[in-house]
Amino acid sequence: MSKSYYQPEDLKKFPQITEFSEKLGNKFFDYYSEVFAEGALTAREKSLIALAVAHAVQCAYCIDAYTTDTLEKGCNEQQMMEAVHVAAAIRGGSTLVHSVQMMNKAKEISM
Repeated sequence: MSKSYYQPEDLKKFPQITEFSEKLGNKFFDYYSEVFAEGALTAREKSLIALAVAHAVQCAYCIDAYTTDTLEKGCNEQQMMEAVHVAAAIRGGSTLVHSVQMMNKAKEISM
C-alpha cells in the first residue's frame, strides 16, 4: 500500500518553504504573523476563523494545525464544531445561490 499524500509530519516542515525562495517565504511568514497577531479580533477568534476556513478549503495540514491551536487558545469542541458548521453553511449557501443563474438560464431557454 502506498503512502498517503497527506503526511502529518510534513506540517513540521512548513517553515522550510523558504528553502527555494527565501525572500518570498520570509515575506509570507511576516504577513502570516501579522495577520494572526492580536488586533480588532483576538488571537482566539482568529484561530476559530482559521479552523473554519481550513475546513472550507479542505486543507488537512491547516485542520491539524488549527485544531491544536484552537484547543491551546481555550476553545472547546462545541465552539470548534460550531465554527466548522458556519463554514459548511457558507460553502453550501454559496453553491445554492449560484442556482439562481441556472434557473435564470433555464427560464430564458424555456420561453
